[in-house]
Amino acid sequence: MTTSDLDTVRQMAELARLKLDEAEARAYAGQFARILEHFRTLERLPVEGVEPLSGAAGLCDVTRADAPRPGLSTEAALANAPDRREAFYGVPKTIGAAE
Repeated sequence: MTTSDLDTVRQMAELARLKLDEAEARAYAGQFARILEHFRTLERLPVEGVEPLSGAAGLCDVTRADAPRPGLSTEAALANAPDRREAFYGVPKTIGAAE
């Protein structure tokens, strides 16, 4: 861990509005340095001629046409309602209810 790693962690913590004590900053600096080393390894890989991926599986979203369809009738929608009030679901009063 270098001083620059520790400074980077402090700067990121400040931007994220996190309060880190010295022990936490040192622990995170070491972890951060190891993570960055993995990225440096990836930077060294030869990728010339490799097509970029937009997804790992190469699958596309399956969609259907957005065509209007008839909805449920009021009777069908309220057929199993435990408390029906005319053409609506009945629910207990929750605001201003007497106790």
